[in-house]
Amino acid sequence: QVRLEESGGGLAQPGGSLRLSCAVSGGSVRDLDVGWFRQAPGKEREFLVAIRRTGTGGRSVYADSVKGRFVISRDNAKNTVFLQMNALRPEDTATYFCAADRSLILSSLSRGVNYDYWGQGAQVTVSS
Repeated sequence: QVRLEESGGGLAQPGGSLRLSCAVSGGSVRDLDVGWFRQAPGKEREFLVAIRRTGTGGRSVYADSVKGRFVISRDNAKNTVFLQMNALRPEDTATYFCAADRSLILSSLSRGVNYDYWGQGAQVTVSS
C-alpha cells in the first residue's frame, strides 16, 4: 500500500521560500508518478507540477503559474519527492497535497482525479 505524507509547510513572507517534502512508503519514488497540487479555501484543486516515474524517463511537467518559481525533485535514497517554492506570493496560500500513481500516461499527470494515492496535505501561508 502506497502512503504519502507531506511536511515542511508553514508561514513564509512574500518573496520568501519554503521546501515541501512528500515522504513515500509502500513503494519507490523511482517507480511512481508524483504530482503536487494545492487547494485554497473556496477554490478548486490546482495542479502545480508532476515528475514521471524513472522507467518512463522521469520528466517533469509544470503548470504555467509556477514555472520558474517552483521546482520538483526526487531523492531516491530518502524515497522522498520535494517541492522547492521560491518567490512566494500571498496567492500561494493554500493546502498543498502530493499525489502518486503507478502508471499514469503523460497527459493524465495534470488531473488530480487520475491519481490513486494522496497525502493529507500541508498548509502553506504567505503573509507579511
